[in-house]
Amino acid sequence: QVRLVESGGGLVQTGGSLRLSCAASGSIFSLNSLGWYRQAPGKQRELVAIITSGGSTNYADSVKGRFTISRDNAKNTVYLQMNSLKPADTAVYYCNAFVVGLGGPYWGKGTQVTVSS
Repeated sequence: QVRLVESGGGLVQTGGSLRLSCAASGSIFSLNSLGWYRQAPGKQRELVAIITSGGSTNYADSVKGRFTISRDNAKNTVYLQMNSLKPADTAVYYCNAFVVGLGGPYWGKGTQVTVSS
């Protein structure tokens, strides 16, 4: 079994920063690709950033230059550093993981990020 738990969400002002964490636990040998998604009210869930097992990254155009995804394989954790936050970034953020030998995707329950004007 695999469990993902996000943390680090909250309420910030425009221009502020947050760092989200997602820790994976369970019968995990190693993690493959990891990602962050978000879903705003009334909108489809969208990909924010992904990071492969080799460390390659990709970002949605809307967050390029502001967000950074990283991983700590020893801790089975993926992070999302969010800077220069805008109200448009307001959403529930979910982490996503593929696990070597166990497939996926696995999802966390999400953490709320709210950016006020």
